[in-house]
Amino acid sequence: MNPALNHIAISGIRRFNDAVNGIPDMVRLTLGEPDFTTPEHIKQAAIQAIQADYSHYTANAGDPELRAAVAATWQRKYALHYDPDDEILVTVGATEAIAIALQGLCTPGDAVLVPAPVYPGYIPLLTLHHVTPIIIDTRANAFRLTPELIDDAIAAHPEAHITGIILNYPNNPTGITYQKDALQALAATCRRHDLFILADEIYAELTYDQAHVSIARFAQERTVIISGLSKSHAMTGWRIGFLLAPAAITQALKKIHQYTVTAATTVAQRAGIEALVNGADDGAKMRVIYQKRRDYLRQALADLGFQAIAPEGAFYLFARLPDRFAADSAAFCTALAHADHLALIPGAAFGDAGEGYVRLSYAASETQLREAVTRLGHYVTTH
Repeated sequence: MNPALNHIAISGIRRFNDAVNGIPDMVRLTLGEPDFTTPEHIKQAAIQAIQADYSHYTANAGDPELRAAVAATWQRKYALHYDPDDEILVTVGATEAIAIALQGLCTPGDAVLVPAPVYPGYIPLLTLHHVTPIIIDTRANAFRLTPELIDDAIAAHPEAHITGIILNYPNNPTGITYQKDALQALAATCRRHDLFILADEIYAELTYDQAHVSIARFAQERTVIISGLSKSHAMTGWRIGFLLAPAAITQALKKIHQYTVTAATTVAQRAGIEALVNGADDGAKMRVIYQKRRDYLRQALADLGFQAIAPEGAFYLFARLPDRFAADSAAFCTALAHADHLALIPGAAFGDAGEGYVRLSYAASETQLREAVTRLGHYVTTH
């Protein structure tokens, strides 16, 4: 076996979710999966595709109609031009896009900057390819990455061959995002240090108080955008992701994609065309409901002694535990699950910078959220 596998564990999110799986009457605010169903018009498009015998391979890069729809969407929504013929790949979810990007952009011995708290899907991929993650702790800056933090991280590792940075926003787990001026400054810093930018923008359609701006607007030549339909259209199980990058990068990564999966599922791609062409704004309806849930949950947690910044996107609340529980987020979440049948994700699942916090997903009904608050309140007042 590849010895690198000895240094990789199952995601802390999945591990904890599985650990409490057998507890009855559980309210789960754990996984990052919309509680909405896929819009009906998208499901009907998939049914029609099956009946029309869309049962053969598409091009490795994806159905040309879907790539054209992706290009048109990014032009209309984010003012970015990508050639659908050679700058867009349709992948098996955003996860595959991340995996092939890191495999293709990094060489064993490289190092990559990773702001933390961090979604746990990146670092194991770096480890597998013998690339060193250099963690940038953003807690002291309200979870926001700055040019100064990048400069400091690079200066602190003069021996490292640092080639890139992973930037996930709107962020999982914190919900923070970045405005135009901040992105311009970050892009300029990455250009100055000659870093590639892996921009995981899967939650771009779920921003609350401002429209999403892609960092590729300011550094398109060095940016790989990761996106897809899982969050925007409640299509997690359909596994349709997108990778957008300059042609030289995309065409190289297509080789890895081809030998890894051949192509994404044909019927799911036909559903993806419908999602982008006739449902480009489906996510807006969900966003209104998510924002209402966010506002309720943040205030309810504050009343219980939990501190959290207001998420600007995605559907997570990253809350600081009251001091008496903050030393061990995993112990807190385990005890809470067994005592009051409420499952939250320990902040430690997002690295050392997440310790002392818990992540709550508000991709759950208002009824579930209110019950969760009741159970959480009972636990913190009785322990």
